[in-house]
Amino acid sequence: MKLLIACIGRAGRGPERDLYEHYAQRIRWPLVLRELEEKRKLPPAQMILREGELLLDAVPAKSVVVALDRRGRVLDSAGFAGRLARWRDDSVSDVAFVIGGADGHGAPLLKKAALVLSFGPMTWPHLLARAMLAEQIYRAQQLLAGHPYHRA
Repeated sequence: MKLLIACIGRAGRGPERDLYEHYAQRIRWPLVLRELEEKRKLPPAQMILREGELLLDAVPAKSVVVALDRRGRVLDSAGFAGRLARWRDDSVSDVAFVIGGADGHGAPLLKKAALVLSFGPMTWPHLLARAMLAEQIYRAQQLLAGHPYHRA
């Protein structure tokens, strides 16, 4: 199973990027980070739709799409690992995690998502959300392998 994290905005060097890379390098599934930007200044409603188009265009055909969104479902780490395990066991070839811009995702993107996932009701910086996602993917990998990294 190949994993893609497609996100709006580019991360420069810094502690958030270092933390993302710390976990991403430990993940055994092939993982790609695609950073996307719309350079035009558009009204917010149009920007949300445009960013959704950019994200969906970056997703391989037949991918399972997981949209990170504050309105999404909150899963604990074991539940998240279970989702990844089901997709792996069902021979899903690609899972794409999409992180939108500052104003979130629009309805067209959310309709294409197999799962809309939330890290809780708090607002998280997008750069930190990438690191948190990478850590949870790594944690899921370790849970599925029976490794003691996850001690709940």
